[in-house]
Amino acid sequence: MTKRNTQQRRHAIAALVQEKGEVSVEELTQRFSTSEVTIRKDLALLETGGLLLRRYGGAVSLPSEMVAEPDAEKVSKRKQAISRAAAERIRDHNRVIIDSGTTTSAMIPLLGNKRGLVVMTNSLNVAGQLRELENEPVLLMTGGTWDPHSESFQGQIAEQALRSYDFDQLFIGADGIDLARGTTTFNELVGLSRVMAEVAREVIVMVESEKIGRRIPNLELPWDKIHTLVTDDALGQEARDKIQAKGVTLICAPAIQDSSARRK
Repeated sequence: MTKRNTQQRRHAIAALVQEKGEVSVEELTQRFSTSEVTIRKDLALLETGGLLLRRYGGAVSLPSEMVAEPDAEKVSKRKQAISRAAAERIRDHNRVIIDSGTTTSAMIPLLGNKRGLVVMTNSLNVAGQLRELENEPVLLMTGGTWDPHSESFQGQIAEQALRSYDFDQLFIGADGIDLARGTTTFNELVGLSRVMAEVAREVIVMVESEKIGRRIPNLELPWDKIHTLVTDDALGQEARDKIQAKGVTLICAPAIQDSSARRK
């Protein structure tokens, strides 16, 4: 199955769910002449993209009360743009770390066409999404102590697991960006993030522009540990200049148009 055919099938499934309101895995398997495993992966990715809801044995269309309000839609498109720009930096056979967080996890559905990836994560959510990909990567988990605040594994065991490998890239989010100091977080557990940065050749921070300039007491990664920052194109020029002055590669991803516009 080529990447193009996979995308066409998923577009068709999304359209069918919208038209009928409900479809079953069995029905989709017969219609598209593919396996139940493939259809379930399709449904998982479409659910992550906010196009349907999975139900036992199939999927249903989104209820009207779950349709995003204008402001939420705006934020969603920013994360999609950031995720797409970040995913484009990953090459086949790369060894990457993907930290926990909603912005980093939004990138996972875009990795389905990457081959031979090795991915380590401290997030059960990220791990679950990686297992749904058509080209399922080699998955490594840090292990460690579960932190309910960050919903991720932390601690010395996780740090030891990371130091057993070397990686091409780290993808990590942030609660805020202090333009003078670097990334900041509400979580006091910053040791694992720093080890992640130590064992990766390129540190890529993914953060929405509204968080840039936000000062939070806990410094996570100083600027000299960050190679690339991916944000959206709403970032002001003054902030852009300050970030680039730190020697960081800045990518301001343009907002993604709707799917019908992209297909034209």
